[in-house]
Amino acid sequence: MTPTVPATPLPVRIAGALGQVNRMIAIVAGIALLLTVALILLEIVLRQTSVGSIGGSDEISGYVMAGVATWGFAFALSERAHVRIDLIQARLPKAGAAIFDIFALAGISAIAALVSFYAWDVLAKTLARDSHANTPLATPLWIPQSIWFAGWVWLAIVSVLLLACVLALAVKRDWTGIDEIAGSSTESAGT
Repeated sequence: MTPTVPATPLPVRIAGALGQVNRMIAIVAGIALLLTVALILLEIVLRQTSVGSIGGSDEISGYVMAGVATWGFAFALSERAHVRIDLIQARLPKAGAAIFDIFALAGISAIAALVSFYAWDVLAKTLARDSHANTPLATPLWIPQSIWFAGWVWLAIVSVLLLACVLALAVKRDWTGIDEIAGSSTESAGT
């Protein structure tokens, strides 16, 4: 007779699926960064030759950085890579540490929702005014702002879903599951 392996709880599977989606997003963001670096290097090389400049690399790199940063927040959350000070939490029993994890996720969810709300206001005004960058490229600002806004919305969605997952686990008193989803990555790694 083979021993049965306990099934992974649904909230942990949901968090794992979010992590996989965020890893794919991180790859796309990484490719965008590499392309931006290539553009900047091309700009540098062209400035040293008689060809001159293609222009706009500084503007484009700023837009890419803003977009990559906001989309990267959700990746960092699912990878438990955000900076945290867990001096007290590390000394608590698992149930106490779980309360801190729930509080942290609730805080991130609230902040992400609030910033998303105000980011929409910025984007809506840009769309209403048909705003363009005051640069030679005259970029329609709704393009980079849409990517930036979507990153904040994605962080809000991911953080709320992870919060729901840890709350479902808290009801079942599954402190280990909460630690897998929201605990300190250094603590869970045994360091």
